[in-house]
Amino acid sequence: MQPTPRTLNLGILAHVDAGKTSLTERLLYAAGVIGEIGSVDAGNTRADSLALERRRGITIKSAVVNFPLGEGDSAVSVNLIDTPGHPDFIAEVERVLGVLDGAVLVVSAVEGVQPQTRVLMRTLRRLSIPTLMFVNKADRAGADVARVLREIEHRLAVPVIPMGRVTAGLGTKQARIAVSAGDDTVFARRLLDVLTTHDDDLLGAYVRDEASLPYARLRAALAAQTRDGRVHPVYTGSAITGAGIEGLVEGIRELLPADRGDARGPLSGRVFKVERGEGGERIAYVRLFTGELRARAHVPVSGTPYKVTGLAVFDRGAAVRRTVARAGQIAVLRGLPTVRIGDVVGREPDGRPYGRVFAAPSLESVVTPAGPDGAGALHTALAQLAEQDPLIGLRQDPDGGAPSVSLYGEVQKEVLAATLAEEYGIAVTFRETTPICVERVTGTGEAYEILDHDGNPFLATVGLRVEPAPAGSGLLFRREVELGSLPLGFMRAVEETVHATLRQGLSGWQVPDCAVTMTHSGFCSIRSTAGAFRALTPLVLMSALRRAGTAVHEPVHRFRLEFEQDAYPAVALALARHGALPGTPVARGDAYVVEGHLPADRVHGLERELPELTSGTGVLETAFDHHRPAGTPRVRERTDHNPLHREEYLLHAHRRV
Repeated sequence: MQPTPRTLNLGILAHVDAGKTSLTERLLYAAGVIGEIGSVDAGNTRADSLALERRRGITIKSAVVNFPLGEGDSAVSVNLIDTPGHPDFIAEVERVLGVLDGAVLVVSAVEGVQPQTRVLMRTLRRLSIPTLMFVNKADRAGADVARVLREIEHRLAVPVIPMGRVTAGLGTKQARIAVSAGDDTVFARRLLDVLTTHDDDLLGAYVRDEASLPYARLRAALAAQTRDGRVHPVYTGSAITGAGIEGLVEGIRELLPADRGDARGPLSGRVFKVERGEGGERIAYVRLFTGELRARAHVPVSGTPYKVTGLAVFDRGAAVRRTVARAGQIAVLRGLPTVRIGDVVGREPDGRPYGRVFAAPSLESVVTPAGPDGAGALHTALAQLAEQDPLIGLRQDPDGGAPSVSLYGEVQKEVLAATLAEEYGIAVTFRETTPICVERVTGTGEAYEILDHDGNPFLATVGLRVEPAPAGSGLLFRREVELGSLPLGFMRAVEETVHATLRQGLSGWQVPDCAVTMTHSGFCSIRSTAGAFRALTPLVLMSALRRAGTAVHEPVHRFRLEFEQDAYPAVALALARHGALPGTPVARGDAYVVEGHLPADRVHGLERELPELTSGTGVLETAFDHHRPAGTPRVRERTDHNPLHREEYLLHAHRRV
């Protein structure tokens, strides 16, 4: 087996419009993969392949491109993943984070550290992803690299090492960047100060004999601490002119972790992206951590074996058909008809936790087709889009009403409408965006139905008790019935139905953080079926839930708002108007910083007003924080909830049986 080159799976992340996609183009050009640099404004970049992305000038879906670095034993094959910068598409970023070896966080030299920059850096640090930073747009009028470096240290609160300086032409197309080297005494001193702060052995060697720390040793320590996520080298330049790109490329090759992986180990990979081919088939993007994968082979996907009918890996820009993919590579697979984002290919990757990184969407909207006969086509289209973005959270009214989707914001709604129109030919309208609430159990309630008693038409006995549980504990299912009192299949049917039923409580919202205890059980050994337990459990559970009682809680975001002090009166009125609970303003030079809480469905309104209120200087950061009791009737109850009363349910049950 021929050894594969060292591979680096590299994410490009940033606040929207910081220049991620332009940087991707420049890196491909510098590596010789493309002969001409595409433009976001012209809509001809390699990473933004969707027509909608090119027209709107923003990245909506993550995209993978490949380029080589170096030659011989030092060669590195870089799978570069360009991610969206707009916060409405943070779910795309989340799915990518679990497959990265390293990242480049792009910051604008003009706008500086922006809200999404802070969110991304906190997440990269929490996941211990080695990260370089690139201060882009040094060629733009208003660029102030010194100010941005101060903002990075102050607002991001991370140890950084500037790896170069602007020598001429800052803010113009003639901007020139000098990469720092060992003969730069200021740089060497800064390097020594930062590295010894995070390495006691290095500090001890310095104390004993400063001469024992030559630049080569400091450079090796820089690479080690960068790969451990302890420090973050900062490069400066321009993706448009190419200034400073050579230094960044060298930093990617030298400082970020790339290896060949264990191609001889057991097959282990993770699906991080799913799209549809021209024939409607699912196409899965899989990061392979260990082992190798061959075309036409049968592979387990989350435990179910499938035959891989097509395989490609990324090579010099695009995906190229191959017969085998090996550890470290990103494979594009066909032949997996039920594959979903997050599925494991082979066995679970070691040391690669997968799950929620950012808060789930806190808003939703009902979608209706413009035409009278479009309901079926709309549901099919939304189901396919939910495969590509599970956090769309498609929810269908059980009575056959209009579907609703989960949202991070209004831009996502606009993009979803455009996608449905352009890719599926379905014109839709969205109702008013509303918060996604939850119902919390307020007391204890019990109910039961006994086999052949009191008109129970089911050949099953089920008794359940519902109680509140601590926030964040999830749904707990317990048993007070004796082991063996019910066949395992029947017990599993009850537990699964409890989880499914509590997706909509008394007011139609999900019921999290509660304990459900099975108190009664019984069956007819000859005639009872798991279906009888699945049919009876919702009746008993909803009856117990009514006796326990629930209260609707709405999502609340924590916010941080920075603005010039003279804008305070207008900002304070706006915060009150939007139902915010602000803290005391803190002076930061000529600015105020206010932190507090804001209802999730009021965030977009405040964002729209902020530029006018603050003359364009206000910066708002928000993130989901908690749920609180709903304060207004408009969010108390969904119109499509359907908790049937016992008499109605039994009438339907009699008709079925």
